[in-house]
Amino acid sequence: MRPVTPRGFRDVLPAEAAEREVIAARIAEVFSAWGYGAVETPAVERLDALEAAAGSLEGTAFRLVDLDGRLLALRPDMTVPIARVAASRLAGVPGPHRFRYVAGVFREHESLRGQARQFTQAGVELIGAGGPAADAEVIAMLVEALRAAGLAEFSVSLGTVAVLAEIVESAQMPPAWGEAVLAAAHERNLVAMGALATQAGVAADAARALAAVPRIRGGAEAVDECRIAAAGCGCDGALDELAETLALLEAAGVADAVTVDFSVMRNFDYYTGIVFEVSAPGLGLPIGAGGRYDNMLAAFDAPAPAAGFALGVERLQIALVERWAAPAVRGL
Repeated sequence: MRPVTPRGFRDVLPAEAAEREVIAARIAEVFSAWGYGAVETPAVERLDALEAAAGSLEGTAFRLVDLDGRLLALRPDMTVPIARVAASRLAGVPGPHRFRYVAGVFREHESLRGQARQFTQAGVELIGAGGPAADAEVIAMLVEALRAAGLAEFSVSLGTVAVLAEIVESAQMPPAWGEAVLAAAHERNLVAMGALATQAGVAADAARALAAVPRIRGGAEAVDECRIAAAGCGCDGALDELAETLALLEAAGVADAVTVDFSVMRNFDYYTGIVFEVSAPGLGLPIGAGGRYDNMLAAFDAPAPAAGFALGVERLQIALVERWAAPAVRGL
């Protein structure tokens, strides 16, 4: 038989592995300087625990059955496992807790998508701290880590799922309609969202907001533009928090790397507040992403606010090669 790897998995030879180690070390050094401690979790988790915290993982998680008949899954990210650690191993320990990691994760994809099914993530989770100050902390750390890795050109697109949630709530439509809106938002299908806005029965303020808000993009002024577009939908609280986060990022000197983009949504359903993605020239997929997920730990009977992000180390490596930074990485 031919000695080949399964679809979506690949071997990494020494030169590439050494380069990746340097990138990960640079990122970890930044995380550590911010007070984040390293944590490791098993590659395999109970499927029911993952889905209780993250929602359905149908078509995403690699599922396993152990000899006792229990349903397990390879971890599709590190957020849920670390939330489980905080809820189980640190129950009763005063927070906030700051965790960092570099770890392999596994996701199932349809064969036609041609995406990796195993990849390395470097990220952080800040558990037990809420509000704009915590949000600004993780975003500022993200920008610092990317710059430390050697990436000169990138953009952080920042939005908030709380605005869309309020618009959907104010629409006074059946749950199936709201689910369709969220599905379209996850795909950034503005045409579908516009069509849903025009359906019979949608409250007028919500219809107007749903058609306009996902198209709003810019600097801090975009928050005020969204406030006007979503008037009457109950979004002021979420927009106030976003504006305060932006002000803190300005004070931290990293606002030049951030663009407000209300079309940003994450594929995992556990996000409750800010969400963000990192893009770089020449790459068609995000280098990293994250956000706020205040409801996740309640699934483990340990409610606490939380936020974090993950960087795809392989994608970051490609971005560095594209921007001619990789030779400098190799030379360290």
